Amino acid sequence: MGLTARIRTRDGWAVSHAVVTMTDMTGAQVVRAEADEEGGVRDAVVLAPGAYTVIVTAVGYAPVASSAIVTASGRAEIGTVTLARQGGTELPPPGPWTVDPAHSSVGAVAQHLGISSVRGRFTQFAGAIEIAPDEVAKSRVEAVIRADSIDTGNAMRDGHLKSSDFLDVERHPEIRFVSTGLTPAAGTDRWTVHGELTLHGVVRPVDLDLAYLGTGADPWGGTRAAFRATTELRREDFAMNYNQVVQAGIAAIGTTLKVELDIQAVQGETLPEA
Repeated sequence: MGLTARIRTRDGWAVSHAVVTMTDMTGAQVVRAEADEEGGVRDAVVLAPGAYTVIVTAVGYAPVASSAIVTASGRAEIGTVTLARQGGTELPPPGPWTVDPAHSSVGAVAQHLGISSVRGRFTQFAGAIEIAPDEVAKSRVEAVIRADSIDTGNAMRDGHLKSSDFLDVERHPEIRFVSTGLTPAAGTDRWTVHGELTLHGVVRPVDLDLAYLGTGADPWGGTRAAFRATTELRREDFAMNYNQVVQAGIAAIGTTLKVELDIQAVQGETLPEA
């Protein structure tokens, strides 16, 4: 019996300090429950069947209100409630922003043996963002990644990926992305970043599916903006054609890479001192 809910951010993180309040049709509060460390809310209060209003609040996030129906069993199963950062749909202030590698990640996922995935990440990278003052579509992004910083958690595999079969880091030490345009996608916080990716000495157009997660103050007196971006790359488009067929035509390593970027950028042209 009672109320159950899960509180998450738009990128899937639990909001452990959220508060869920339920009021009946007269406006009287009948439930007030706090989320646990996993963002879960469970309250065993017995609720009378009928219609209620549910309000979810958390410091730093915009409140969310919705309707809920309590069944004859006395349950109100709210499901997952997604919170956006306060002012999250407002675009970052114009001007320069600098990617903070310590609070960002650049990862890739490849299929292995046709049955599982291998994840890797690049540990050394830098990037700059310029938010255009008048027309956001004119904003620019540039990033550079050290190819030899690939880390999949296996030294032998990393060495092979750095070799001429794949990244060929001695001849092509850097991976670069330069944006060429920006167009809005579904919603006010979704964008497509068009750009050119230089990988393994080959330049190809690449589109990033970008989600803007909001802007807020950090503990060091600065302002930060958060983004998540994804795309898919075909290795053969960048002249990385090595593969080993293990059986029945199944390749040891998939031909498609899923790229996942979680980015924090600090307002300004430099990062704060540690």
